[in-house]
Amino acid sequence: MAMSMCSTQAWNILHHFPLKSPNHPVSLPFYKTHSDFSPLSTFPHLNNNSTPTHLSFKASSSSSSSFSVRSAEYTEETATKEKFQTSLSLPGCSTSLSLLGTGYREKVFAIIGVKVYAAGLYVNPSILSTLSTWKGQSASEIQENSALFNLIFQAPLEKSLQIVLVRDIDGKTFWDALDDAISPRIKTATPVDETALSTFRSIFQGRSLKKGTLIFLTWLDPSKMLVCVSSDGIPSSVDATIESENVTSALFDVFFGDAPVSPSLKNSAANGLATMLK
Repeated sequence: MAMSMCSTQAWNILHHFPLKSPNHPVSLPFYKTHSDFSPLSTFPHLNNNSTPTHLSFKASSSSSSSFSVRSAEYTEETATKEKFQTSLSLPGCSTSLSLLGTGYREKVFAIIGVKVYAAGLYVNPSILSTLSTWKGQSASEIQENSALFNLIFQAPLEKSLQIVLVRDIDGKTFWDALDDAISPRIKTATPVDETALSTFRSIFQGRSLKKGTLIFLTWLDPSKMLVCVSSDGIPSSVDATIESENVTSALFDVFFGDAPVSPSLKNSAANGLATMLK
């Protein structure tokens, strides 16, 4: 369905999610850092003093707090006020996944930051066993070195990115923006890659994505990813399966590579990992 001239003009402000963080100095203040989420609430077995069945949280009074509200069930991302469950079960996953960190995607236009979506990274708790060599690393060391995030991607354990739209978006426009980020990261697309991209595209073509829509991108292993879209809470079925390591790794790099489209998400995840690996 064709977008109205008004909505098209409005989305022209938003729809190109850049491959790199903006370099213009006025853009930088709008990429806020959210880093004080404690993964010990999500991975209680890492805290020798915690009891998994009696989790409790308090609202933080720090002005640099990542989240204004915490509970045993959810964490609120302050910039968008979107709530993320601290653990959830998704179609195709062998176990519940735990929240590692959250952030948001923001497009800066004429020095005004316009938020597009909130996002949260969930991982299979067993993934920690693959990261023992990183014990003692600081959040900045983790964030600046892509090796740890590469290990997380390569691990044959589930990890999922939950996207929560904070504005109405035409499905085709959402896909075009995503494709603009994925395609340049694939040097030479193979027939397998083209098929995977076509399948990915078909999920969003002709679909209206309303504010509050949930999109889950769940990596089962490095070459297989499930896509779920739901306008009514946590999905119970899978919309499509993407089977191409080039495509799935490119998408992971979009969010957790050296030039992430949501710096706040990667920063929060790095802080969470640093806390877990102390």
